[in-house]
Amino acid sequence: MTDRQTPQSARFEGGHPHGGRLWRVLVVTIFLFLFAGFTALGVWQVYRLGWKLALIERVETRIHAAPVDAPPPDVIITRDDHEYLRVKVSGRFRHDLETPVKAVTDLGGGWWILTPLETDRGFTVLVNRGFVPPELKEPSSRPDAPETASVTGLLRLGEGDGAFLRHNDPAANNWYAREVPAILSTRGVAGPAASYFIDAQADTAGPAEWPRAGLTVVKFTNSHLVYALTWFGLAAGSLIAMVLVLRERRRKEQADA
Repeated sequence: MTDRQTPQSARFEGGHPHGGRLWRVLVVTIFLFLFAGFTALGVWQVYRLGWKLALIERVETRIHAAPVDAPPPDVIITRDDHEYLRVKVSGRFRHDLETPVKAVTDLGGGWWILTPLETDRGFTVLVNRGFVPPELKEPSSRPDAPETASVTGLLRLGEGDGAFLRHNDPAANNWYAREVPAILSTRGVAGPAASYFIDAQADTAGPAEWPRAGLTVVKFTNSHLVYALTWFGLAAGSLIAMVLVLRERRRKEQADA
């Protein structure tokens, strides 16, 4: 068969008259797969945006509400239902069992002072009495704190085992995270104990200037709208790219013909 007699599609599709059609199907399939994936990620970020806005509203309501009694140990504490709940509790501080935890605040670097409070209701709860600078880490360097107190503050869930490459070292009394079970166990706290700790507000941690309470920062990052727009933009871009690729392919085919 001469070149003039050969179908044009066979010459620019590797000798197969259906090669162009298969190529188009493959391209469309790939780009539609990308479009579906990007769209799904965008929808997921929209869902996350709604969840984050609801969380922020819920927390804002809690931190400005009247304090309620701190939950006892038999209550299952969850992030959605309890974190940043404003609570109150009274009892006796065990200053001999306090734990310093590394902190970075607006006042600089130093330590959070976590002290067990034996409550009037028969259980123990850790109270973050506030921040001290490095030179006041040891209890002997600070004025004596009252043994009995009524504390109001924010319920906080315990943290993990410290930052990357900086794990809690109970033996050396070096703590980088407020890990409630580990602190209670290391200090030998017996009896029922709460699984959370309380960030004391400024006027209930004691009359002394240090520890400085009330430095809790309640802030939530909310970039979900930006992420959603990014994913939806990529979804639209994948469709545009598909059209451009198919159009360029057709242009080349027409030029070869």
